Amino acid sequence: MSRLRIIISPQYDPFLNRAVEQYLTECQEEGVVTMYLWKNERTVVIGYNQNPYAECNVKLLLEEGGHLMRRGTGGGAVYHDLGNINFSFIADKRLYDIRKQLSVIQDALHAYGLQTEISGRNDLTCEGRKFSGNAFAKGQQNNLHHGTILIKTDSAMMQRYLIVDKAKLLKNGVKSVASRVVNLSELVPKLTSENIKQPLIASFEKVYDGKAEILDFATLINNREVQVIKSEISSRNFLFGRWEEFKTTKKNRFPWGGVEIALQVDEANAIIKNAQIATDCLEPETIQQAEQLLHGASTKSAPDSDSDSEIIHDIIHLIYG
Repeated sequence: MSRLRIIISPQYDPFLNRAVEQYLTECQEEGVVTMYLWKNERTVVIGYNQNPYAECNVKLLLEEGGHLMRRGTGGGAVYHDLGNINFSFIADKRLYDIRKQLSVIQDALHAYGLQTEISGRNDLTCEGRKFSGNAFAKGQQNNLHHGTILIKTDSAMMQRYLIVDKAKLLKNGVKSVASRVVNLSELVPKLTSENIKQPLIASFEKVYDGKAEILDFATLINNREVQVIKSEISSRNFLFGRWEEFKTTKKNRFPWGGVEIALQVDEANAIIKNAQIATDCLEPETIQQAEQLLHGASTKSAPDSDSDSEIIHDIIHLIYG
């Protein structure tokens, strides 16, 4: 039988919240499923392989006291403020079940009379509009599933900071990011990012049929490893380093996500010296494989690959035609 744990962050530092999540994913012992609830204040969160300058107005965000944070998972950029709540499920690989984890969210919202659906690659929707995007990562012992629940997010600020790919909007047949998403408080005015916590806890224990232990957040953040992770993920190099001089060579949108590729080419020897791939793809490990495959490859013929990944195939075809 699994052991259940709940952690609720009482503060809004995005880097500290993310550091706790990463620490748990890397270090949580076997046989445990943890639900972690947290909020960030005025933060744009980008996927692991995204170019920050293409996803948000970085200068404006930072000038106005906001934060830019990079996830360890794939997927697209999202805006966090205190009007929404974020959740993470960190689970032993043998207990990790995305549908079951999503059912915790759905069951909690059902208590407010909201009927929700799983939609697309990684979304939860209500009345056809998205209120939660989800992303995933695999660790050695544990897997991570995290997402956000839009309840009363400031949509004006979301549009102020986020830069949305027009091709993605056209693909979805909508005119703006605001028309694609819904704040659940529009549907249930009494719902807040605070009073959803107890229904989430009750739903977690109901779905997993057990009583959860409440872990102390203050004890977790005093762990030296958490502080080391926080320092790494808040560094300028991690957030911006490889994207400072990113110049798009190839660009397209596929069913698995949008992609922009920057190639540094040694013309004299006809080889690719370096490849950088910016994408909202949900599989960061596959993108790393593609970059490694292209590094040192000939510019005249596509590199041989034994991968059956559609993503890698599409990237190679985009470059070589």
